[in-house]
Amino acid sequence: MTLISPAARDALEIWLTHQRALKGAADNTITAYQGDVVEFLAFITRHKGDSQGLGALSKISITDMRAWMAHTRDQGIGARSLARKLSAVKVFYRWLADREGFEPTAVLTVRSPKFQKKLPRPIAADAARTLIDTIEMQSNAAWVGARDVAVVTLLWGCGLRISEALELTGGDAPLPATLRIVGKGGKERVVPVLPAAQIAVEDYLKVCPFLHSKTTPLFRGVRGGALGPGAIQKVMARARMQLGLPASATPHALRHSFATHLLDAGGDLRAIQELLGHASLSTTQAYTAVDTARLMEVYARAHPKA
Repeated sequence: MTLISPAARDALEIWLTHQRALKGAADNTITAYQGDVVEFLAFITRHKGDSQGLGALSKISITDMRAWMAHTRDQGIGARSLARKLSAVKVFYRWLADREGFEPTAVLTVRSPKFQKKLPRPIAADAARTLIDTIEMQSNAAWVGARDVAVVTLLWGCGLRISEALELTGGDAPLPATLRIVGKGGKERVVPVLPAAQIAVEDYLKVCPFLHSKTTPLFRGVRGGALGPGAIQKVMARARMQLGLPASATPHALRHSFATHLLDAGGDLRAIQELLGHASLSTTQAYTAVDTARLMEVYARAHPKA
């Protein structure tokens, strides 16, 4: 942060602390915010040719904003990533303007670049079952195969993020009928646990060579430490290659599949939002677009254009 004035650096640190403590922002969000705003402030310093104290930052113009956006795009940054960076800058400036008493219109009125939103890519129910069966046979060690099956079953059957599954401890076993999960931003939710997931975890614990306590990780790596997400990502990659599934068949895709399959079965969108831990219903509504897109594909096949 050498290109940033001490006043701007201090303001940024205070804002990040505010986001973490009062807004409950997740660590990954804080890291992204910091990187995006630091890049912006460093550019403004170079663009203006002088250290930008808080007074100078309050005078940022629309021209300055456009110059930053053009520079960012020239760096090969796509529209989606630029939109995220602009959002971080706007959140910071809204807070800074309120704290310092200046008008942030020039920053806040800049339009976000348009981009095509990517729809979730769920895995079909039968493909998910075959995937789990294949994963069980990926490892020479029976307990490792049982472990991988247990993790993947939790992702698909409970809609957990991979980080949430790997944060479970021995104190969570045997899995109860419902799990209390703390997700992004410290948001807490209660998730029902399917019998299949309970059985998969129970089978894993029967053959796991490491002792478990209330504080030890539920899922262990081959040396006994906490299992990392990379191991599950690798086993998923091997299984999808073996089955000829697309690259979109990732651990996170199983969470999308959980939501889509619930929707197919008549699940209420608001209830699915709660189960997934989405802060906004608009995030969950992406799954209705998936469902509609699939229906349109079926319609197109049944009624081809002349």
